[in-house]
Amino acid sequence: MKPLPRYFIGPHVSAGGGVSNAPLNAHALNATGFALFTKNQRQWSAPPLAAAEAAAFRKQMQACGYTPAQVMPHAGYLINLASPNPAAHAQSIAAFLDEARRCIALGLDKLNVHPGSHLRIIPPAAACARTAAALNTVLAQTDGITLVIENTAGSGGNIGASFDDLSRILDGVDTPARVGFCLDTAHAFAAGHDIRTRDGFLDMMDAFDKHIGRAFLKGMHLNDSRSGLASRVDRHETLGNGALGLEPFTCIMRDDRFAGIPLILETPDPARWPDEIQSLLQLER
Repeated sequence: MKPLPRYFIGPHVSAGGGVSNAPLNAHALNATGFALFTKNQRQWSAPPLAAAEAAAFRKQMQACGYTPAQVMPHAGYLINLASPNPAAHAQSIAAFLDEARRCIALGLDKLNVHPGSHLRIIPPAAACARTAAALNTVLAQTDGITLVIENTAGSGGNIGASFDDLSRILDGVDTPARVGFCLDTAHAFAAGHDIRTRDGFLDMMDAFDKHIGRAFLKGMHLNDSRSGLASRVDRHETLGNGALGLEPFTCIMRDDRFAGIPLILETPDPARWPDEIQSLLQLER
């Protein structure tokens, strides 16, 4: 296999027609990394992952030159690991466990998830504890996979907008070596981190290092923002066309701490993805 690229950049590609199509879709875009859903992200249940489909995915990964390090699967949107409702909490844990097992069957080693919402029913600290407990349940029943928690914009009672929330979740995990974090640039900006300048971006990363630790950074979501600073509104935009501009992405592409982890585009226009990938790679020096 040829040497890996320095930066693993690509979008959240379609797995329509079967997950084995995802590597092909990423390769067609000249992506050096990618994300995918392993099942329908807006439904609780799905047919079991067929052994033949898992084998086909592994074959296409190899054929397209991708390794698990370059891929960041994303868990479904219905999952709420912080839910104060016992039945919904249990359902979310079961769904997340199923997705973790699907990733393992596909030979993948990470699974990205939103930390959840307290639904304005319980305090944020209690919601963080419920998320940590859910992670512990899934970790206890799996092996070889890292659960990656994403920062949020903070709307709708979502926890994870502050690094204090993320640190509380980490503190409640029994095996912290199997947990990581994914920073979304648009979410961070909407949550109040002014990353429009190099100094502001570095300030955010210093805060992450202080509250959580650089070793726990397992991926990034690279999105410009349609929403303003501290708006708590999650609205992604094409790179360079939103409130952020290109400076935070220039910082990422010129900083070794972002090499070797998935850098995933969740920008809204698939037609722009090839250009966005190449624009990011051209920022590298």
